[in-house]
Amino acid sequence: MKNIFTISRQDSSCAARSGTLELPHGKVSTPVFMPVGTNGTVKALTADDLNEIGFGIILSNTYHLFLRPGMEVMAASGSLHSFINWNKNILTDSGGFQVFSLAPFRKISEEGVKFRSHIDGAYHFLSPEKVVEIQSVFGSDIQMQLDYCTPWGASRKEAEKALEITSLWMNRAQKTWEEIRANGSYKGEFFPIIQGNFFKDLREESAKRVIEKDSPGIAIGGLSVGESADTFFEYLAFTASLLPKEKPRYVMGIGTPEYILEAIENGIDMFDCVFPTRTGRNGHVFSSQGPVSLKKAENNLDFLPIDEECGCKVCRSYSRAYLRHLFKTREILLSILASYHNLYFLHDLVKKARSAIEENRFPEFKRAFLKKYTENKA
Repeated sequence: MKNIFTISRQDSSCAARSGTLELPHGKVSTPVFMPVGTNGTVKALTADDLNEIGFGIILSNTYHLFLRPGMEVMAASGSLHSFINWNKNILTDSGGFQVFSLAPFRKISEEGVKFRSHIDGAYHFLSPEKVVEIQSVFGSDIQMQLDYCTPWGASRKEAEKALEITSLWMNRAQKTWEEIRANGSYKGEFFPIIQGNFFKDLREESAKRVIEKDSPGIAIGGLSVGESADTFFEYLAFTASLLPKEKPRYVMGIGTPEYILEAIENGIDMFDCVFPTRTGRNGHVFSSQGPVSLKKAENNLDFLPIDEECGCKVCRSYSRAYLRHLFKTREILLSILASYHNLYFLHDLVKKARSAIEENRFPEFKRAFLKKYTENKA
């Protein structure tokens, strides 16, 4: 299997590393945070906004795009890239987590998953092969396997079943991906997903099976599903320690500075989350001094920017008082500005973390950032 990942520097005192992913739509420096464009759009932002911040890869969701606009439109558009006017890389999630969240409306078998659409209640069926085919039509630069995700508190029996089905689906999905790559013009990569819930021996077994497939990269699944931060950190570190160094590692669904820096310290290269844009639309913004709630009355006469240390155009141009006004009057501009700032903040944080790794000082950088970030945190 061709190696798509090059490590440029490993910090001498932890597992943090910087590197480069070589993907069909350009190189991506790692570690990297990927904004989430579930429906083919990062909410409230344009492709120009994302380019301006400096993102080289975003995420979209197979489940949502499969249902709407649907495969007829997606096939006719040529690719997801042309459809959404994005000429850089796209990672597409398989839809497994969305199906997981539809627990009362789906039935999982070895063949695949039958589910009811959250849009119109119509029934659909997705097999691991079909999910690969769908993402290939999208032209995804990285596509994920269909997996069976279990919640925090799941029984061992359920975790074992999910592991077996996820492994079965992985084998079938990778076979389909290899056939499509060999027979056509599709050049995207494929990442299988480690499951095992919160049972370390099951995670070891899942990791062993994934490693044997020698896929281009590896995703760590089944985290951020309701567990405590301490449990997340423990199982993240444990699972990451099982993985080969030469493969890029992706943890799905983390988007706060604390979780991102912990992931980087454990050698994680890629992460994504809706958190920065979702909370931005609700008046929650990041700052180097800790999170800021724009809805609070204390911002009413505060004419300073969200973060005086931030170089984004929102902080250069607008005050907390104005942003609070936009929030209180429910103006659309608040969603645009807050989402832009939050994504800029995380992109800048990861960029600085990458520099700290290359200068062999990541643990010091992490400690200094979190000390300032958490001391004023509510």
